[in-house]
Amino acid sequence: MSEIAGFVLAGGRSSRMGESKAGLQLNGKSLLELARDKLAAVTSEIHVVGKRAELGNEAIEDVYPERGPLGGIHAALSSSSKVELNLMLAVDLPFIETVFLRYLLKRARETSATVTLPRVGGGWQPLCAVYRPAFLPAAEKALKQGRNKIDALFAGLQLCVLEGDELQQAGFLPGIFDNINTPEEWQKARQRASMGAE
Repeated sequence: MSEIAGFVLAGGRSSRMGESKAGLQLNGKSLLELARDKLAAVTSEIHVVGKRAELGNEAIEDVYPERGPLGGIHAALSSSSKVELNLMLAVDLPFIETVFLRYLLKRARETSATVTLPRVGGGWQPLCAVYRPAFLPAAEKALKQGRNKIDALFAGLQLCVLEGDELQQAGFLPGIFDNINTPEEWQKARQRASMGAE
C-alpha cells in the first residue's frame, strides 16, 4: 500500500460566497493552488475532488453528487482504496500550516484509528483530517440512506482526536482552521494574508 494520498476537497456550491472558492486569489495564488502546495509538502500523490467542468479532467467527481463534504470524502476514498492514510483538506482553509499537516499525519501513523482529526472549541474539523479506507463503508451506507452529516458517523468508529489542549501545547492556534464561506470572511482573510499571517 502507498502510505499517503492528499485530496483537496474543492466541490460544493459555495452558495453563500456567490462564486467558486477554488479560484479565489490570495497573495497571487488561487485557494486551490495554495491547498495543493500545502499537500505537496507532505505527499507526492495529490488529487482534487470536485466538478471536472470547473476543475479540469483530472478532478475526481462525486459518486453521490450534491451531498456536501461527505460525498467528496467518499469519492476520494473510492478512488484511493489502496492508500492507508488519506489526508483531506478543504479548499477554503487557506491558513492551515504545513507543519500542522505533518503533525496530523504523525499522529495518524501512531494509531490504527479510522479517522484522525482535530476538535477545536468543541467543534470537529473533519475537512482537515486523515481517513483510513475503513471509513468508506460507513460513508457509503450513510449516503445511500440519504444522510450527509460527517460528524454523525464518528460515534461508531475508532477516532484519534486532537483536542484543543494538545494542539495548543504543540504550538497550533485555533485560527489555522478559519475557513471562508461568505464575502465578509473572504475580505477578512485577504486582510490577514496581506499582513503575513498564515
